[in-house]
Amino acid sequence: MTHIPPGHEETIAFIGGGNMTVGLVAGLITDGYDPQGLIVSDPDRLKRAALMTRFAVRTTVDNRDAVQGAGLVVLCVKPQLARQVCQELSPAVVRQRPLLVSVMAGIPERSIRAWLGGDRPVSLVRAMPNTPAMIQSGAIVLHATPETSPSQRNQAETVLRAGGLTRWVEQEAQMDAVTALSGSGPAYFFLLMEILEQAGIGLGLEPENARLLTLQTALGAARMAMESDDPPHVLRAQVTSPGGTTERALEVLESGDIRPLVTQAIRAACARSEELSRLLADVS
Repeated sequence: MTHIPPGHEETIAFIGGGNMTVGLVAGLITDGYDPQGLIVSDPDRLKRAALMTRFAVRTTVDNRDAVQGAGLVVLCVKPQLARQVCQELSPAVVRQRPLLVSVMAGIPERSIRAWLGGDRPVSLVRAMPNTPAMIQSGAIVLHATPETSPSQRNQAETVLRAGGLTRWVEQEAQMDAVTALSGSGPAYFFLLMEILEQAGIGLGLEPENARLLTLQTALGAARMAMESDDPPHVLRAQVTSPGGTTERALEVLESGDIRPLVTQAIRAACARSEELSRLLADVS
């Protein structure tokens, strides 16, 4: 059975046909959404052709054409294009009053408002997904403007949930912490996987075995944590036998100040997110 979000029977428009849009479209169609209720605009002919072939969605090269009749518009372009795209769409947004969902990294709500005209209320949800959302396994955090109604919040969450787990924050300033924790987070785990794999090879394991054992261990640990009511420190204790191999390895990590080092890294990422937001927020 196909459907599109309640109250938005017209169209869901995606502005930008990159990897995040592909992941969300794939998730929506898997959830039963009608491909003909989705339209993607992108200047790249090959991207449009790939979307049409894979998903049978409608595509266009014209952003303004894409939003005509759309009840929900997902802004999914590179931050450097945000101002241009918002100003281009301003007349249609003012006329139609769609729900806007911004997946433009680092672009604050005040900038989007200004570029859309500045003096009118805007129903806007800002979303911060991470890259696993491209395979429907992401962590996606949302923040809504005061003008966004409860039903519109539900509509936005319904669409973004196609990319994975969704959570809300009530203060937009928390999006920088979200960026540092879950936005950049996959890279932290990839680094740990890289280190474990190389250590296994250094101990004599075949490269393929070292890689697969690392990946399966990471997957298993994540699934155990997701499915358990116990916090990570309890799960860690449960697999750490006194005097055993795990305890010895953890002692080395703790002696190397892994906790303050990781905390310092995440704080640095958060500070950089704040810096980039200030740079991208130029509304002049």
